Amino acid sequence: MHSTRFAIIVLLLLAAAAPSIAAEDPLLQRLATCQDSWYEWKDDSARMAPLVSLIQAHFTATDGAAFTPKTAMSVLGFPIVQVYPQSIGMAVGFSVAVKGDADKIRRTFEKQLGHPMACSSSDDMKGCELKIAEKKVASLMTPDNGKADTTLIGCYYFYEK
Repeated sequence: MHSTRFAIIVLLLLAAAAPSIAAEDPLLQRLATCQDSWYEWKDDSARMAPLVSLIQAHFTATDGAAFTPKTAMSVLGFPIVQVYPQSIGMAVGFSVAVKGDADKIRRTFEKQLGHPMACSSSDDMKGCELKIAEKKVASLMTPDNGKADTTLIGCYYFYEK
């Protein structure tokens, strides 16, 4: 009897001490990996409604176009740092900043895409792209200093000029 109570208490303590597991969100992942098209959805309120609801419920607006998760969430198994649901800078599309090793993120992203990305470095940034269709490019960007722990992945449709 006492050993059963002790075992239950130990299990409860271990569960409480375990790190929280980030919830994987399939909608965010599909948009960030170009499986669903934010560009085709952006003017369709019925298709955008689930994304708007998700962002309103689980994210907090930060600086300009960025939203930060209220609780642990992940895409491709990597914790989300911020979501950019419309654009980042002059690029129009949908992207997610995730935390983790940039090379591992790239390999995981490429596996999800089913193709390798073409990568280059300039201005202390490493960028990788895979053209999926006209005005549809899977993209990855990370600082090229070997110390970065955040990488931006997304699907872009064009760059505003």
